[in-house]
Amino acid sequence: MVAEIFVLAEHRQGIIRDITYEMLTKARETAQKRNIMVVSVLLGNDVDKGAEILSEYVEKVLVIEDPRLENFNSDVYQRFLTALINKYKPWLIMMGHTSYGIELAPRLAASLNIPLATDCIDFFLEGEEFFVVRQMYNGKVNARLRMRRAETYMVTVRPATFAAAKPQTQIKSMIIKEKVAVEDDLKVGKRFIGYACPPPSAVDITTAEKIVSIGRGIKDASNIPMVEELAKVLGASLACSRPIVDKGWMPSDRQVGNSGKIVKPKLYMALGISGAFQHVMGLKNSELIIAINKDPNAPIFNFSDYAVVDDLFKVVPALKNKILEAVSQSRGV
Repeated sequence: MVAEIFVLAEHRQGIIRDITYEMLTKARETAQKRNIMVVSVLLGNDVDKGAEILSEYVEKVLVIEDPRLENFNSDVYQRFLTALINKYKPWLIMMGHTSYGIELAPRLAASLNIPLATDCIDFFLEGEEFFVVRQMYNGKVNARLRMRRAETYMVTVRPATFAAAKPQTQIKSMIIKEKVAVEDDLKVGKRFIGYACPPPSAVDITTAEKIVSIGRGIKDASNIPMVEELAKVLGASLACSRPIVDKGWMPSDRQVGNSGKIVKPKLYMALGISGAFQHVMGLKNSELIIAINKDPNAPIFNFSDYAVVDDLFKVVPALKNKILEAVSQSRGV
């Protein structure tokens, strides 16, 4: 019997979320080293479109449809997943360390009496031993932990830890609609009311393609408009490191890092940011990282594609003017 890795597909309002594809990357990597099949598990109601999308990434998609699964509810998910896992007994269950996984994984692991490791940034096999990697002491230490031996393990994976998987056009995938026995009068302790969307003026930096981010080097809140001008000409969103939020100069939804948002834009420009590990973990999957800092030993340079060792108060205005000049020339002005 081929062992299986269950990857719980996370979706919201009909859209498969990025964390699902990121987990599939790691699941594929692990499966290639052993005789293991990657299976995407999709719970919901009327999710045929999502199942078709996932079938381009894995050998098998298990779909459970039920009106009670229309929106995420950990009470309901737990009951359906418990029945499914008891039937298939997968070797590993993966879910995102997101608002979904943080709520669901502990209660599911407890109900199944299986070992769980949360907020993992890696995991691997050594012989028959299963190890996970988690961060400790605010990211200063990566701890390798051995899980107790079991038939089934469960992990939650930190978002943006792995690159998102790409479709595999050569695979022949199966979509299986499963029926599991869950009582009709299922008692739940919570209910879904609705989605609370941010006001139109708010910015979701996790979806931004370009980000200009500021740190302590900005010195004073009165200097932020200078950087806003640069962000505007670049068509970028403005973000920051934790000290800027702590000072009350920018709202918390603009913070990048372990305790803020995980971002992966095409361009991340770090201005006056030293590069503490907690901040770097939030941006490391950006396609292009440009750092400007007058300290040549700033840790941010270890992660940057381009480094400018200079005073940001000289570089930012000059850079803005050069961009405007280039735009004017391209328009024939």
